[in-house]
Amino acid sequence: MNRWLLPEDIADVLPVEARKVETLRRSILDLYQSYGYELVAPPILEFLDSLLTGTGSDLNLQTFKLVDQLSGRTLGLRADITPQVARIDAHLLNRAGVTRLCYAGSVAHARTPVGSSAREDLQLGAEIYGCATWEADFEAITLLLKTLSIAGLGKVYLDLSHAGILTGILADQNLDKETIETLYGFLQTKDRPRLSQWATCLPANISAALMALTELNGPCAEVISKAKKVLPKHVAIDQALADLERLVAAASSASGLELSIDLADLRGYQYHSGVMFAAYIDKLPQPIARGGRYDHVGQAFGRSRPATGFSLDLLTLANLSPLQVRKQAIVAPWIDDAALNQAIAKLRSSGEVVIQLMADETVEAAEYACDRELVKQGSSWEVKKK
Repeated sequence: MNRWLLPEDIADVLPVEARKVETLRRSILDLYQSYGYELVAPPILEFLDSLLTGTGSDLNLQTFKLVDQLSGRTLGLRADITPQVARIDAHLLNRAGVTRLCYAGSVAHARTPVGSSAREDLQLGAEIYGCATWEADFEAITLLLKTLSIAGLGKVYLDLSHAGILTGILADQNLDKETIETLYGFLQTKDRPRLSQWATCLPANISAALMALTELNGPCAEVISKAKKVLPKHVAIDQALADLERLVAAASSASGLELSIDLADLRGYQYHSGVMFAAYIDKLPQPIARGGRYDHVGQAFGRSRPATGFSLDLLTLANLSPLQVRKQAIVAPWIDDAALNQAIAKLRSSGEVVIQLMADETVEAAEYACDRELVKQGSSWEVKKK
């Protein structure tokens, strides 16, 4: 067995890519700080029942599980940081007002997600707790767009949806969790034949509304107008469409953004409670980021709080980013010379990269371009172009 082999769909991050990832991480977290977000770092391992609280079966299937030798209880290796941050807000911080939290940390998936080639992500995200109005959703969307802009990505396609639509359609139906998840699967894949057959057990107006969801996608104004005509009248549906209208009006002025609505895009419906959104770019077939409102997750931790936010994989973002992070460097001899050491220290303190080499040695670091060197001029050391 080759000892250097890694598990399937697990990979090392090599120097140039790692530097780009770290550069983006610092810049993005600084952006979040400028909006008043506080950085948190949840543990990578938790008791499984806590880790999966308020989430659906999808996350359970994606979570690595192991037994804690100290307590005998089952632990989970996190596949999503969002529920952990909700726990921190609800149980540890316990604040009354609005709280803004951000994070960046590794997550692992037991199975390679559809559309991905990796089972380990570096998840980065931002969450707002304590604000139930659409302004919080709009701030989350704004922050996501600024995040993609920092990475140098071009046109962004933002697809909006709302969990309240399905909630309103099924309001009078007593469906169990497994039935809801089956329905969710049909809607997500827009499998109209199977959905039509499955919905025969429901009232005709409910079945018609579910079938209509699979076609309610496209330009925002058209979808909202059609939804008002074909969907049943219900306070949850009316509120959902009003929320979407306000967000579309607020976000439509953003440059380089194309907005659309897909009311059948219910990925994450198990814990989302309001607006949901997915951001796409030309270079990637699946969403670069997902987010939305999840007001009920904190309830499982003993304190229900309005919550909204988004997350993305920083490794994917860095791979798609056109930003160049190769840094210019200065070469210096690796000798014992007090004046040389003093010159090197001064250069490094000013932000320069100085790489010391033995005689006849060459720099093999792909991360640096050595375009200058320290040369002795009389009794002093001077930086010269190579």
